[in-house]
Amino acid sequence: MSISNITVYMPSVLTLIGIPGLESVQCWIGIPFCAIYLIAMIGNSLLLIIIKSEGSLHEPLYIFLGMLGATDIALASSIMPKMLGIFWFNMPEIYFDSCLLQMWFIHTFQCIESGILMAMALDRYVAICYPLRHAIIFTHRLVIQIGTVVVLRAAILVAPCLVLIKCRFQLYHTTVILHSYCEHMAIVKLAAANVQVNKIYGLFVAFTVAGFDLTFITLSYIQIFITVFRLPQKEARFKAFNTCVAHICVFLQFYLLAFFSFFTHRFGSHIPPYIHILFSSIYLLVPPFLNPLVYGAKTTQIRIHVVKMFCS
Repeated sequence: MSISNITVYMPSVLTLIGIPGLESVQCWIGIPFCAIYLIAMIGNSLLLIIIKSEGSLHEPLYIFLGMLGATDIALASSIMPKMLGIFWFNMPEIYFDSCLLQMWFIHTFQCIESGILMAMALDRYVAICYPLRHAIIFTHRLVIQIGTVVVLRAAILVAPCLVLIKCRFQLYHTTVILHSYCEHMAIVKLAAANVQVNKIYGLFVAFTVAGFDLTFITLSYIQIFITVFRLPQKEARFKAFNTCVAHICVFLQFYLLAFFSFFTHRFGSHIPPYIHILFSSIYLLVPPFLNPLVYGAKTTQIRIHVVKMFCS
């Protein structure tokens, strides 16, 4: 699809072209994407049902896991319906305000997920390094407060991205977005104006959230491993380490994909657009898909309840 060079004033409708260069095979790409989305919905919904119905799982770790599952459902659902509409039903148009709203939802849920992963690392740190004080420190009230702060932090930090686009830009080079969903920089690049402020604020949000959370998670797990390797019994060391494996796998896949998508969008001009768009889409779909599988396989209590549910 060609991009017009005519300047457009305050467009009411934008066009998402999907994956540039792969338009002819997008209908086939939509099949695995849809399968991943359905598995993510079923897995996370099952996780939420189990955590809610089993009183023994009403502990901080599983409450955070439930928050993560709800965030994954919301994140995947904010992009997949429109993406499949582009791939399968040739419905690329989206209202400008709806595009901004989708952008806000996507980046807000990303920030929330990062904050929940940090909270889970803090929970594991206290549980392993200070086991006798864990129940005193991590009360249900504290868990609710942490969840509230994580959500408010994400919503407040991402909101100015939306306001800066809406208030600063009136003229746009084109209404065609070379992406499969409304991403911040993809929209900013359409503007026929100085976008430096938007770029700087986007970098600020990314490094404030991901930088702080990842640093905190790394320091927490360094302390956890120091404590684990000091345990006298080999069995105790193995058990403590095994409880952390699932969290480490989730942290790695989330942040590695996040940083790849972030840096290629800003500095990867030599990377073909379809590679970047594919990885950006995978980055948003893989965590919701993998999280319930990883935690279901590695967390004994959840695995037992899943087996009981299907057996009954």
